[in-house]
Order: sequence, then C-alpha cells, then structure tokens
Amino acid sequence: MTRVLAFLLSFACSLNLAEVYADEPLIVAHRGLLRHAPENTLANFRACLELRLGFEFDVERTKDGHLVCIHDNTVDRTTNGSGKVSELTLARIRKLDAGYWFDTKFAGEKVPTVEEVLKLVAEYQQHDIVIAVDLKAEKVGPDVVRLAEKYKVLHRLLFIGRTISDPDLRKQIQETSAKAHSAAVANNPSEFPEALAARSADWVYVRYLPTKDEVEAVHRAKKRVFIAGSTVSGKVPENWQHAASVGIDAVLTDYPLILRTTLRVDD
Repeated sequence: MTRVLAFLLSFACSLNLAEVYADEPLIVAHRGLLRHAPENTLANFRACLELRLGFEFDVERTKDGHLVCIHDNTVDRTTNGSGKVSELTLARIRKLDAGYWFDTKFAGEKVPTVEEVLKLVAEYQQHDIVIAVDLKAEKVGPDVVRLAEKYKVLHRLLFIGRTISDPDLRKQIQETSAKAHSAAVANNPSEFPEALAARSADWVYVRYLPTKDEVEAVHRAKKRVFIAGSTVSGKVPENWQHAASVGIDAVLTDYPLILRTTLRVDD
C-alpha cells in the first residue's frame, strides 16, 4: 500500500465514510482522485473504491484493437511517451510510465486496460457505487459491455461520453445487453423533455441544475439523474447541496472528497 493510499484511507476512517446515507447522491470521482493520484490509473481507482467512491474513466482503442483507459487521444500529457493511442500498440503503451509525471511516488504506474479496471471493480461488489464509462473512441461500447458482463459488473456501469448524444450508440449498447445503463444528455432545461423521453437511455445526464420537479419526473419514469459539467465539477458547495436537495442520484466532480465532507456537514 502506498503512503498516499494509506493517507486517504485514514482520511476516510476519520469521516466514518463506511456509513451509507440513502438520501445523498452517489459521488463519482472525475478520472478518479485526479488531485491526489495520477488520473486513470489502477492506483487511483483502487483508492476510490476503498473510499466507497465511484469514479469515471475514459476508453480509447489501441492500434492493435485493445481497449485502454486514458483520457486524451494521445499519450503525451499523462505518460512519458508521445503519439496517438490509435497509432500505438498495447505493448508499446504498456512500456510507458503513467505515474511519474504526477509525482515520483507513482513512478511505474501503467496505462491500464479496460479489462484490468473492470476486474478491479469486481473486487468491490459490496460497495454502492456508480462507475461512469466515458466512451472516447468510436465503436467500443459493445466491447466494454461484454467485458463488464465477463466480470459481472455491468449493473454498476453508466455509459456516457459519446453515448449521451448518440442514440444509435445507445441502441448498440442496449442490443448488446438489455441490462446496460446509458444516459441521454440535457444541456439545458429546453433539452430536458427529449432526454427524459429517450427510449434507449435509463439515465438523464444534466449539465445544469435541474428543479425538483424535473428530478421527480425522471424518477416517475423509472430513470435516474446524473449531473456533470461546470455546475458541479469545481468547489461549488451551494450547487452540490442543491443537487442533493432535489434528489439527484449521482454527481460527477473533480473534488469528490470535499463533496463528501460537504454533504455530511449538511446532514
């Protein structure tokens, strides 16, 4: 266990994070604990899971067809290498260091495969979490669904990224498994009715602060609400409290630990 992970676990215990509050939204850490560990790495995601936090990860495809977890379409920013993911083989990408750039303590961290991430999630079946899957590359949705079924974690995934604005992709995912969860986006109130009515989505992904009536309409439709974007990604306690008060089901943020503390204080 790294010193950073040990610190985060100690922090969690001090907040009694094992307690479950049914009336709080589930917290989804954007690219994991990106302010505490290198984004989109197994070390990062394991820390999230130990803290009973969900997380969001990104999917790209390598030159030789493997699915890897990395935000950008190049390896330049988050590794010691360069080049487009789609033009590099998995073997080449696995030789890169995906941790040193963040802190020398994480030297040696690798770009994980999506299969490795899902296998890790499978180790934490007891936690009530949402894992948001941002599909960056084209035509990867069905492949991720099949991998998730292999590790029996499909019910914990929410497909976002290209999915939220592409009904054809949502249909492909749904046809691969009727148990897969996808979201349709509402960037503003005027787009809300269409997102709510989307047959291929059982979540509504909002990028604005919805009203309680809107959230209740989603719940009456047997769907759930996921909020992301600038309204909740930063340190915005008022917005977080609004999200909780109107009954939003999950919040994606860059500050998951502070959000958790804010919600507990608000209790």
